[in-house]
Amino acid sequence: MTDLIQSPTDPDFVQNPYPFYAGALEHSSVQFWHDYNMLAAFSHAAVSVLFKDRRLGREVPEHLAKEPSDHTKPFYAIEAHSMLELEPPRHTRLRGLVMRAFTSRRIQTLGPEIETLTHALIDNFPDEPFDLLTEFATHLPVIIIARLLGVPEDMAPRLLRWSNAMVGMYQAARTHEMELAAAQASTEFADFIRSYVDEKRGKPGDDLLSELIAAEEDGEKLSTDELISTCILLLNAGHEATVHSIGNSVKTLLEVGFNPAWFAPDMVAQTIEELIRFDPPLHMFTRYAYEEVEIVGHILKPGDQIALMLGAANRDPAMWDNPHKFNPNRPIKTNMAFGAGRHFCVGAPLARLELQIALPILFERCPNLTLTAKPKYGNVYHFHGLEELRVSR
Repeated sequence: MTDLIQSPTDPDFVQNPYPFYAGALEHSSVQFWHDYNMLAAFSHAAVSVLFKDRRLGREVPEHLAKEPSDHTKPFYAIEAHSMLELEPPRHTRLRGLVMRAFTSRRIQTLGPEIETLTHALIDNFPDEPFDLLTEFATHLPVIIIARLLGVPEDMAPRLLRWSNAMVGMYQAARTHEMELAAAQASTEFADFIRSYVDEKRGKPGDDLLSELIAAEEDGEKLSTDELISTCILLLNAGHEATVHSIGNSVKTLLEVGFNPAWFAPDMVAQTIEELIRFDPPLHMFTRYAYEEVEIVGHILKPGDQIALMLGAANRDPAMWDNPHKFNPNRPIKTNMAFGAGRHFCVGAPLARLELQIALPILFERCPNLTLTAKPKYGNVYHFHGLEELRVSR
């Protein structure tokens, strides 16, 4: 077994993890990553198979479950009811109820709002060089998801702060201070959502939170704790991945030399899919084995974890011709950026819609958009996103 050694917080890796992925793929599709003390699947084929294998899942096996540290309990109290961290039957029930409210029809109705908000944010761009992340990428998704849930829009800055603190728990560079911040954010976030759940129970509106409260399957509804965890999951996931996707996509387009034809009506969906493939916002997702599983000659025993390397899978030369080149004319194939199987990201259609609407408007309104500083990725692995994106218009 090949034993890979690569710190996920190494500055060179943070700025460009793709050479490491390529080197791993040259040897084997599945290898042991010493720094994470687990097997890692790098090939598109292996990642796809493992995502769909029902013998693997996100929920911690009972014999491995540990009491969290006191200072992290508020965070894990929310995680305990998150469908992202659960398996059937609880996952099936939660996801079924959420999907009754989070429908493709509801998502598509957000199109005009996304368009209007995009124009409003661009109208406020400063004349001097600015950070596109803080002026545009962070605002768009958090405001849209707040509107979708029926949360006051003026709460967006606090939602953003809470979200950033909570997702710090998933980062390789996680510190004790970050854990404390996540716990405090979890408590404040939960208290805020609970107050709105109570309000919406008595006075429902035309919003996702009201529909989640009303959603029912086989006589069961979401409990208050499940509603809180679901809303927080939608806010965190709906914000974090889209911010990184917008930043990474604009960076790519400016570095390769933007061609307006890429955002023609018959090309925009394909271009967005290639942008997400080329530099996805999430690079790793882990799974536990619930029974013995063999994958490419490796044996996973019950309780073993394996890392599914989304960033590597999306640049697998066995799946993509010349995978390290951005090519919007590339035929759309299976993209691992949003996962697969029962945990496929419920927010993927919304993220794609936001990108398909916002990016063409951005480049139409700002045809002279130019980088004014070399973009730098943040030390946020297993996420993959920029610290800032300095541009001039």
